[in-house]
Amino acid sequence: MRRTLLEIVQAILNDMNSDEVNSIDDTVEATQVASIVRDTYFEMIGNRNWPHLKKLIQLNHVGDIDKPNYLKTPVGLKELEQLRYECLKDGGGSFVMKELKFKYPDEFLSIVSRRNSADANTETIEDFSGSKLLIYSNADPTYWTTFDDEHIVTDSYNKADDDTLKASKTQAIAYMEPAWQHVDDAVPNLPTEAFPALVEEAKSTCFFVLKQVANQKAEQKASRQQKWLSRKAWKVEGGVRYPDFGRKGRR
Repeated sequence: MRRTLLEIVQAILNDMNSDEVNSIDDTVEATQVASIVRDTYFEMIGNRNWPHLKKLIQLNHVGDIDKPNYLKTPVGLKELEQLRYECLKDGGGSFVMKELKFKYPDEFLSIVSRRNSADANTETIEDFSGSKLLIYSNADPTYWTTFDDEHIVTDSYNKADDDTLKASKTQAIAYMEPAWQHVDDAVPNLPTEAFPALVEEAKSTCFFVLKQVANQKAEQKASRQQKWLSRKAWKVEGGVRYPDFGRKGRR
């Protein structure tokens, strides 16, 4: 069952034999519990890629004409899983969303460093670090990488279509960090199945931090819930697919 932040705080305070509250700001202890719930929530968000946080997004424009093959990741990006770019087809009005291939920085540099700087269709683009990259200016991008975990760099761009890569032409699948609302009626952005784990993890921490005692029952419940969630964190998808390594079942 999904609960509001106030309901979670009230449940934890009740198990701690603390004063009843009608708001997370009613007492110092309630405020402390609410903060622990928030910290526990972000710890849970950070320890796996939750399916409900996978979004179809667009990247951002860099806004620098001297970096025509650069794009910028949006605020709150947790992990970029796939990137596509709109490319004109056969020089006509139709287009395709071309999937770009990720290359590690050293692989990317190996590709672009082999190019001829004297080629009319090769531009020397200076990275934010000051390093120079040899980028094709007459071809749709094929590869992408990142040197600073913030900017996306492609191996080429087509100047005949646009002076720079356009954010509006991007299509990306990414995991996005959710926002947190620290108010009574806010409902943490988690699947229904994850709420017991959130409550038990926060409760265990509250007993240890605020009461200076361990709550073994809460710790046991939290451990069971985390093990369950490691196998079931989705609502629509089919879950974890385990390889069989070619083994055949018994006959």
